[in-house]
This record gives sequence, C-alpha cells and structure tokens, in this order.
Amino acid sequence: MKASKEDEFLTTLDKHKKIIYKVVNSYCKNKDDRNDLEQEIIIQLWNSFDKYNPEFKYSTWMYRIALNVAISFYRKEKKWFARNDYFNEELIYSTTEENEYDTALDHNIRLLHEFINHLNELNKALMLLYLEDKPYEEIAEILGITKTNVATKISRLKRKLYKEFQKNTQSWKPLN
Repeated sequence: MKASKEDEFLTTLDKHKKIIYKVVNSYCKNKDDRNDLEQEIIIQLWNSFDKYNPEFKYSTWMYRIALNVAISFYRKEKKWFARNDYFNEELIYSTTEENEYDTALDHNIRLLHEFINHLNELNKALMLLYLEDKPYEEIAEILGITKTNVATKISRLKRKLYKEFQKNTQSWKPLN
C-alpha cells in the first residue's frame, strides 16, 4: 500500500530537517524570526512537493527551496528594519553566548560566524553549503550557478576569509 502524500512529505521532512535548521539559524538571529522562517520554508516545501524531480536528491531540492525562502525572508526583514530605523549589524548567526568562547578554536569559529554574517545572501548560502561539505556540482544545482562559478566564488571567499583571520587574530594559524 502506497503512503499518502502527507505521510511521504512528513517522512521526507523528518529525514532532512537538519537542512531547515541550518538555514534558519544562518539567516535569523532571534527565535521568533527563526520560527517564522521555518514555517515559511515548510509551507514552500509542501507547495512544491508535487513538483519534486526525482532526478535530484531530496537534500538538493530542500536546500534550494530553503535558501530561496531564507534569502527572500532576509531581504524583506532587512528592508523593514531599515525603513523603521531598527536595523543594526549584530550577528545573525549566533547559537551561543559571547562569554562561552574561551578557546582559540572557539574564537576562530566565532570569527567565521561573524564573517559569514557580513556576506551577501548568495555568498552566505555558498559558504553554508561549502561548510556542509557539499560537492561543487551539488552546490551549483542548489544555487543555480555553474560549477566553475562555485569554484571561483569559493576560492575568493577563502582568500577573503584568510585575510580577515590574519587581520583579526595575532596568533591564528590555519588548521590542516
């Protein structure tokens, strides 16, 4: 007996829910915004479920939708804050309190999060996928750009990140 559409959707959603959490935490700084974005992503995934192309992995399909929704949400929120004079440059990606960062590695992770926070929407999505160890081909599929463009952008981001780490730390050494 074939599972219903709802059951299949919920099973798929449960299996890949970490994708949603990663995207939501990367684009929203407070809990209410994260909850709103999570709900919007789930709604868009449901609305697109019938259009899923089985030639692609579910994770690729979910990342693409989740990132598109997050980028739109982020732009809309940023415009609202700018219009209402509330926007500031606080960390968007922060899952721990400042005082919990007491080792060099934690400090480097915090710097990485700050760096990612200041990237534009496309580069933020690119870094998120790269840090997930997604192959360039899959990143290209998700973001709708060429594999060569992915490689070029990642290379530039790595150089920029290296310069940021050199500028912001005295004793930082790249981890091998």
